[in-house]
Amino acid sequence: MRRILITSALPYANGSIHLGHLVEYIQTDIWSRYQKMNGHEVFYVCADDTHGTPIMIKAQNEGITPKQLIANVHKEHAQDFADFYVNFDNFYTTDSKENQLYSEEIFKSLDRNKKISTKEIEQYFDEDKQMFLPDRFIKGECPKCNVKDQYGDSCEACGATYSPTDLVNPYSALSGTTPIKKKTKHFFFNLSECEQFLKDWTTSGTLQFEAENKIQEWFKSGLQDWDITRDKPYFGFLIPGETDKYFYVWLDAPIGYMASFKNLIDQKGNINFDDFWSPDSSTELYHFIGKDILYFHALFWPATLNFAGFRKPTKIFAHGFLTVNGEKMSKSRGTFITARSFLNNINEPEFLRYYFASKLNDSMSDIDLNLDDLMSKVNSDLVGKLVNIPSRTFGFIHKLFNGKIKSIDQLASDSKYSQLVIKSIDLKSEILDLYESRLYSQLVRKVFTLVEEVNELISDEQPWSLAKDLEQNKVQLHNILTTSAIVFRNSIIYLSPILPNLSKEVASLFNETDFNSFNQIKDNINKINQYKHLYQRLDKDNLVKLIEDNKIMENKNNAKEDLDTGNHISIDDFIKIDLRVAEVLEANHVKGADKLLQVTLNVGELGKKNVFAGIKSKYNPDSLIGKKVSYVANLAPRKMKFGVSEGMILAASDSNDGPFILLADDGAQAGMKIK
Repeated sequence: MRRILITSALPYANGSIHLGHLVEYIQTDIWSRYQKMNGHEVFYVCADDTHGTPIMIKAQNEGITPKQLIANVHKEHAQDFADFYVNFDNFYTTDSKENQLYSEEIFKSLDRNKKISTKEIEQYFDEDKQMFLPDRFIKGECPKCNVKDQYGDSCEACGATYSPTDLVNPYSALSGTTPIKKKTKHFFFNLSECEQFLKDWTTSGTLQFEAENKIQEWFKSGLQDWDITRDKPYFGFLIPGETDKYFYVWLDAPIGYMASFKNLIDQKGNINFDDFWSPDSSTELYHFIGKDILYFHALFWPATLNFAGFRKPTKIFAHGFLTVNGEKMSKSRGTFITARSFLNNINEPEFLRYYFASKLNDSMSDIDLNLDDLMSKVNSDLVGKLVNIPSRTFGFIHKLFNGKIKSIDQLASDSKYSQLVIKSIDLKSEILDLYESRLYSQLVRKVFTLVEEVNELISDEQPWSLAKDLEQNKVQLHNILTTSAIVFRNSIIYLSPILPNLSKEVASLFNETDFNSFNQIKDNINKINQYKHLYQRLDKDNLVKLIEDNKIMENKNNAKEDLDTGNHISIDDFIKIDLRVAEVLEANHVKGADKLLQVTLNVGELGKKNVFAGIKSKYNPDSLIGKKVSYVANLAPRKMKFGVSEGMILAASDSNDGPFILLADDGAQAGMKIK
């Protein structure tokens, strides 16, 4: 008996589960169920990834605390997973005492092993929001291919990775303003010192062929030390001994695997944590992830574990992305489909489980959800072939043979009936090998080849015709019904990890509680209960409504976001801002400042005001003298290293150009209110 710990990547707690997520969780759940049915001790754990700036910002927009937000999302995620029969042994949260404990322990161990260093770095700082900006909250022009509106860590157009400070014309995704560079002390994990260990580990058979090749590309460009710090304000765990420095979410997120497992064994009380996480552990650890987070799981994570005194993963299984109808999932087209909308419109989660299984293999290739193909496969395979077997035969078994069929050894050994039954039994070892290798699409084809043979046998022998003369055809009829029942049952057992709910319903037809072991393949059948309907055909109207509902949902979300992000304010909010016309009396360059000019303003009755304005890139100081600008008079004075700035000059800009100051009409006088 093997002892196995399995994980899926942690879903981020700022949005709903969608079908792209479910590719991974369904793939992992199938493998976990297979291992359990094969008699091994298996634990499948996961958790919501709950820390980071996006969580903090979303909670602010919704007017709740981050902890309230992640609690709400956790409940939603857990229900979605349960309704798709994703059977976690524990679905936890990274915002937990266990995760904080292990994060601090690992950090301290790395520090003792001289794998932590501190550096003073420059980061972008949003003066409007008064916060350092994480990579994903800085946008600008890609320094490699010059495509605009790319994130601060990587370009979605050309795939290049870079530092946020490499962006051309950067701007804050929170305020739209141009951020400034500001120095701050950060902790780094010295990944560059782990290169030889990682080269050995990543070529030891722990990764798929494509993943190993990708990792080699990263080695060629050189491993960079990993910044594991974020400055306040931030939602996460404080770094030990610090008051304003937090662990970057990617430091504590994978540690959530350990925390979720610790929480599980604390509930069970009969499992030893060190058996699964000590460096000399003989148990197995498998991570299922998307290829987009391979860098974190194949480099940072094993290095972190190794140099903190824990075991490394046995294997990492990476999968590709999901496209819908041959294109990237799109909210505007309605193909960014949430788990809940699929359930609301299709009603049968196993249709998606089966479809994904029929596409999945052991590679990192993307898979496509073609909705017409989904309907075709469901109606042809599941309805037209699989459950078609009992719908065509069980009524005769119940009506003519009192629900009983022959035992396997009562079929003549040289008959076509016996041969088909034996074939269904002998398929077991091949099916188990395909499950182990995650070659689900091949496995599905093997089982359905068997299912098609049964359907052909039924069509050829026509039990409905044989039943018309029972006295003459009783033996032949009983043989065909027995063969159909046994092979159907074996096929369902083989498909149980993929179709767990159907498996349970079919088990009840055979007077069994469930099919929980592949060893049940050899069992004889005692009695068959009255057949009940198992699946309904999938209708085109359901698919059309699915797409339309997701379009409607996107429009509602956009409308809600407009409100949440403050795009609408009341007149009471507006009049709180004291806008004035101000005349420029003097303007000068600021020594040591790349973007600032020092401007002296005449604001009428309010007197003279000193302002540091980030307009140097567009204006020569002399050209500003005498201009009448728009000025925010009641902004709190801000102390800068160059002096005190008493307000703000208004200017227009976007990601392409600017800033351009807003000038008043000729008749406006210094000090006039702008209303």
